[in-house]
This record gives sequence, C-alpha cells and structure tokens, in this order.
Amino acid sequence: MRRWFPFVASRLVSLGMIVAVSAAAAATLLPVPTSAQAPSKRPMTFLDALQLRTASLPTLSPDLKWALYSISSLDWKEGKRHTDLWVTPIDQGATSARQLTFTRDKNEHGARWAPDGRFFLFLSDRDAPATTVGQEQLYLMRPDGGEARRLTDAKDGVGNFDLSRDGKWLVYAAGKADDRQLWALRLAGIDTAQAAQLTKHASPIDTWQFSWDGSRIYFLAADSLDKDDKTRVEKKFDARLRNEVKSPVHLWALDIAQKRESRLTRDPAYSVSDVTFSRDGKWLGFRGTPNDRYLRTVTETTIYGDLYLLETSSGKIERLTNNTEIAESELSFSPDGVQIAFSASDDFAYFRNTRVYLRPVSEPTTAWRKLGTSFDGDVSVEWWSDDGKTIYFNEGIKATEQVLALNVLDGSVRQLTTTQASTFASRTPDRPEIFVLYSDPVTPTDYYLIGGSGQLSDRSQWKRLTRANPLADDFLIGASEEVSWKSADGKMVGGILLKPVGYQPGRRYPLIVQIHGGPAGADRLSYNEGYESQVYAGESYVVLMPNYRGSSNYGERHRSEIAGNYFQRGYEDIMTGVDWLIAQGLVHPDSLGVMGWSAGGHWSNWILTHTTRFKAISSGAGTMNWISMYAQSDIQRNRQFYLGGKLPYDDFEAYWKVSPLKYIKNARTPTLIHVVDGDPRVPRPQSEELHMALKKLGVPTEFFVYPGTTHGIPDPRNRLLKAVAEFRWFEKWIRGKPGWFHWRELLKTLDDTEEKKN
Repeated sequence: MRRWFPFVASRLVSLGMIVAVSAAAAATLLPVPTSAQAPSKRPMTFLDALQLRTASLPTLSPDLKWALYSISSLDWKEGKRHTDLWVTPIDQGATSARQLTFTRDKNEHGARWAPDGRFFLFLSDRDAPATTVGQEQLYLMRPDGGEARRLTDAKDGVGNFDLSRDGKWLVYAAGKADDRQLWALRLAGIDTAQAAQLTKHASPIDTWQFSWDGSRIYFLAADSLDKDDKTRVEKKFDARLRNEVKSPVHLWALDIAQKRESRLTRDPAYSVSDVTFSRDGKWLGFRGTPNDRYLRTVTETTIYGDLYLLETSSGKIERLTNNTEIAESELSFSPDGVQIAFSASDDFAYFRNTRVYLRPVSEPTTAWRKLGTSFDGDVSVEWWSDDGKTIYFNEGIKATEQVLALNVLDGSVRQLTTTQASTFASRTPDRPEIFVLYSDPVTPTDYYLIGGSGQLSDRSQWKRLTRANPLADDFLIGASEEVSWKSADGKMVGGILLKPVGYQPGRRYPLIVQIHGGPAGADRLSYNEGYESQVYAGESYVVLMPNYRGSSNYGERHRSEIAGNYFQRGYEDIMTGVDWLIAQGLVHPDSLGVMGWSAGGHWSNWILTHTTRFKAISSGAGTMNWISMYAQSDIQRNRQFYLGGKLPYDDFEAYWKVSPLKYIKNARTPTLIHVVDGDPRVPRPQSEELHMALKKLGVPTEFFVYPGTTHGIPDPRNRLLKAVAEFRWFEKWIRGKPGWFHWRELLKTLDDTEEKKN
C-alpha cells in the first residue's frame, strides 16, 4: 500500500519572494511507496481524480453470454488517455471482467458483435505509424481471446463503421476528409472477403446509418466541395473567415445491393441533420437548419432548425414545426411506426420546461398532443416501451438524477427510481435489456444491466457489468448529503454538503463553496462531484455545492427566476447557504473560499465585487462585462434572455448593471484567474479585464492562460496545474500557509511515473 510522502522543500518565485511548500500541502498530489505494511485507506489526491477511469456503454453478445466495453485510462507520463477492450461474462458480472487488449499507447474502441456472436469488430490505431496521429483500421477478434486480426488497410484510415441488422454487411467510411466514401464487406466469409467501394459521391460522405432492414444506407453529404478552400490553408493563406459560407448538406439513400444512390432532400433553404426513421421503413424524420451563416453557432444552430417528415415511398416531405425561438429534439417513432413524438419547450416558448408532443404519423391534420404538463421538470424521449404506451426518460430531481416514465395515453409522469444518486438509463431499440449508468457519493460511475423482465425500481435486479476503478476502494471518502436552507426571500434552496474525511462534530472547518456552471445545470449526488471535491474533503475542508437560482432540477421557476436580474437571487442563495453552515457550527466564518468555472466563474466574480467575507477566490472562465461578452461569445440568445430580453445595443444599462466590472473597486479578495486561450464561450478578454483591474487596484492576483480552443481545459496536465494552483491559493490565503506552489511539485509527478515504469 502507498502512503503520502511530503516533499522536503519546494520553492516558488511568487510576487518576488522565494517560498517553501509545506509538507502537509504536498499531500494533495503524489503517492509514493513506503515500507511493507497492511493496506490502509488514504485520502484522494488531484492526480487520483484525474486518473479515474471511464467505461464505455457495453455491447451484449447475441447469446447474452458476454458484455464487451472499453475502458479509458490516463497515461500520465504521456499526458494523454488511451482505451482498451474488456469483456465480462454477463452471468458473473464485473467481478469476472478481463482485459482483452494491452496496447499501452494506442486505442481500441467502438466494438460491435457479429450477428452470430462468433467474433466482434473494433477500431484501433495500433498499427498506425508514429507520424500519423489517430489513423485507425478495423480489426476482428474472438471473445475467447487470441490475437486481433486486421481487416482493413485503408490508406487514410477508417472512420465509423456499423453492421446491418440482417447480418449481411459490414460497412465503413474511409478516405481523406475531403473524399470520404463508404466501403462494404460481406459478413459471410469475412475471413477471405474483399472490401468493395459502395459510393463514389461527388462530395465526402458525412454521417450515415443503416435502414432498419439493412437494405439501404441513409447518408448526408454537402452539395458541393470547395477544394480551393482546403488548398489555400495548405498554402498558408490560413486566415479564419468568421461564419464562412458553407454548402448545404442534404440527405441521400443508397441501395446497397445495386449500389445506387438517390437524393431525398434538395431544398436550398436548409441543411439536413439528425436523421431518424421508422422500423417499417415507411418514414424518415430529420432536422432542417436554415442556411443562414450568421446563425451557425452552438446555441443558435439548434434553435432555428425545424423538424420534417419524409414518406419514403412517395418522397413527399411535410414540415412539422415552424419555430424561431426554441429548439426541438430529433423526431422519434413509436416501435410500430404509428406515432411520432419530439420534445420542445412548453407552448414553444423560450426557456420553459420541455414537453413531449405526439401525433399519428400519417395524419398531418391531427393536432399535436402535449404530454407531461403536470410535471415540473423537463420531459423528453429516451426510449419507447415495446407496446408504444410508455416513453422513458431521465431527469434531474433536486440533487439527484432519476428515471421516469411518461404515460402516452393520459400524459402523466411517474418516477421509477428514487436513488440518492445519479442514475441514468438507456436501451437499444432492438434489445429488451436496459443499461443503467450509476454513481453515488461513495460509488464511482459504472454500468449495470437489467434483464428484459427486470424492474428499474428494484436494485437487486441490477447486474453490475463494469468496475472501472477498483483503486477507489483504497480512498478515504468524506460523507455527502443533500441539504436545503432558507434563502433571503424565504425560498428553500438546495445543494450538496460534503463533510471532511474524519469529520468531528462540534469542530469548525474552513469552507470551499464550489459553484457549478450553466447556470442551468446542477450538482448531483455522485462520486467526487464538483471540482475534485473529495480532495478538499481529504484536506479537512467542508465543501458546499449550491444549486442556486438559475440551476436546473428544481422546477421551471427556480431555473428561470434569474432572468432580468441575473446575479441577485443566486448570490443570496449562495450566501445564505454559507450563513446556514456557520449557524450549524460546521464552518469557521473567517475561513471561507469560493471557486467556479463558466457560470460558476460569473458568480465568483460577482461575489468578489459584492462581499469581503471570503479569504480567497478562484475564478475560471468568468464574465466581467456583459456588454462586450454578448458579441465575444459564441452564444447570444440565452444571454439576451438572462439579461432582460433586449439587445445590449437597445439597453446598455441593463447589461452594465449586472456586470461585475461596474463594481470592481469593491474588490478586496485575493483572486486566482483561469481561462483557456481560445475559449469560444467565455472568451479570454473577460479574464483579462478582471486581471488588469485587480493589478491596478492592488488586489493579490495571479492569472493562468491555458492553451486550447475549448470552453474547458482540454489536456490533463494543465487540468492538474489548475487544480493544484487553486488549492495552494486557498491554503495560502485561508489557512495562512507560507508560499504558494513550485513547478517542481508538478514535475515530480512525471519523475515518479518514470521510476515506477522502470
């Protein structure tokens, strides 16, 4: 067993001072061996949190003997994740799981069983040259072991692949990005079969899928391809044109036996996506997104895409929705193909709870029925019961995630699970078994299986298929619970309270408030929820994760009540939660810290400018100026909703009065700032404004800019840097520990990895 070894002395040049890192603080990072002794549990570290493994959704063999899945692991020395294949006998479950592939620096994933269960196929880059990143080929392997056999030798690698339900075809995409086409192998005699090219389309194949009977493939492709655009980038004319014009994308059908293509949509006004179809092959559903180059952003793309229904025999297309303010889900067909359904905001009004809308597929004059109106939460379509009388879906209920059922006949909603946990269920359309992805505060996330006759509500009928993190058994875990308190306006507000490892009643602890993003999200009772919360628990902090006004899971009013006055209610919810913990005797009032990312960063910045009660703040990707943020960000519609409904150009004051920058002269709290360089959601200039202001005002601050173009930190090493830096920041300013941290503290993790490797 490993214990924690403190560093002898680390140094950091910070604010012009050379400082030492304390031994106690170093305990959050590195495990090292000690003398042989009986195993004992230890607190989790930030590196432990990063190295938690994840399992993919299992796929079941046709005879229900085997469950096949992949596990993603972090190779800390290489600074990247890789996946391997695992298999477990279903009757024995996760306790008998065994690893099938061992390519340490390569990936195996996407496994699919052959219809007769004799073998399975998967994608891997195991034979790719070191100079070619991510180029994958198809491999065949048998469940009883043996070496995998390579099936393809595509020059530019294989993209996605699938097997037809009728057991005849293996189809895969291959070719360069600007010329990707479909190829096929007959499953009968696959050991000697030769791949045949199915398509020679004028533009590259985008997404594709088999029809239910396996006789056709539906695929999307752009109407044209601008090869000059690719060439100009290769020739270093590599400027980015904002909202560049793109060719419309349309739907095609391919008859596999005859290799004949037919075009199904051609309206130049929209591009097609999200294709679904009925099992009987009579109907297709799709989304048509207007070809407006200035609506092509993360939020706006789905808002303005309407649903269409296509009759395959006649080619007739019916437009089902015509909404310019809200997003609909993709279209879903009942198992018998008689009914169609989708989910969308109540009465098609922006930011309302979603409801399910249903009607007979062949009756365009019949009004849509709205289902789920009595439920104060989002109702959606996850899967149908085989008789078409029930629609199942997942939804957050306060600090939990549950599985619910929608009665198609009367529109009522029934909760099927009541776990104090995060419980998410799914089912493939052609199998009766249900998969449950489950996690609670002491149980890492794993997959469970419920047989065709099993009940979701009966945990004894769940068979655990994966056990991705056996090392979690070694960790000392702080106790989590769902709590509630009264906010300033009398409303009860909830969240998650995490107590320190070894909690002693009557003792007051320092507090870290971890504010989730969104804001329309919620912290749930799951393993290590929040920002590595269990590491803080292991270092004797109380952690509060408030589901403040603006959060989901507590009803429509709770989620939307911040519209028009973005910060006030949420701020009061957070601060009254802190006051409640102090009144309970859990928290020391002079030892408070707060942190968050995205919306959590927004609220951290508001707290910075509206109270001096906190000793330290870590602000990640937070806004400072809503006026500039509106145009800098890749989303605008929800910003406009939250800030009163008007454009900033119509009412600058509405945006300015809720901008933390307006109140920045109130700031006194030492603040650590984080942002990704190319963050499209909360761009870097917002953090620059905060940092410059604090420097000019003389407030202690440090500023990390991480490489990348995503809203979150993309690489594991910089995620560790962020976690360690902010922890040390809290230790310095809350507990008064000298110094901050030294880069050697992070580099030591690589040294230790190399030592273990050798």
